[in-house]
Amino acid sequence: MEHQPAAPIFLALQESALGHVMRSSPALYPTVEILHILGFVVLVGSILALDLRVLGLGRAIPIEPMAQLLLPMSRFGFLLAISMGFLLFSADAAHVVRNPAFQTKLLLIAAALVNIVIAHVGPWRRVALWRAEATGGAKVTALVSAMCRIRFALFAILLCFCTAADIAVADEA
Repeated sequence: MEHQPAAPIFLALQESALGHVMRSSPALYPTVEILHILGFVVLVGSILALDLRVLGLGRAIPIEPMAQLLLPMSRFGFLLAISMGFLLFSADAAHVVRNPAFQTKLLLIAAALVNIVIAHVGPWRRVALWRAEATGGAKVTALVSAMCRIRFALFAILLCFCTAADIAVADEA
């Protein structure tokens, strides 16, 4: 397979002032990476806890107050992870965009976002009526959410180990 260069927009981002600052500062990249991981932990931890409750664990805890506590935390975690992820991406966008683990990670983010829309347009609109047990539709969206988060975590870890050299080897195969 012939080596395909990244789209010009990714090279432009990488070569921008932002990309340059992210690559040249000895403290900035690691700090941003720590914040990215922190955002990811807050997002996944809060949503996974809520997903598990919706699926039936911890029945002593009412779902609605738990959601009122955890959903704002998950939004904060998402915004932190996405914004810091963009900064990290800017440092090496032309290479990272071609990474299969990164591409899969983006697909999982998209799937999770679609699932969130489905959940909030559907079963979560009637959360006050659930009493102690979530509806079947809510349980399905919670299961999909949990599966997306777990797979996302696995691909985020894989992304740490899948380098540009791995991509070049895959292109040659």
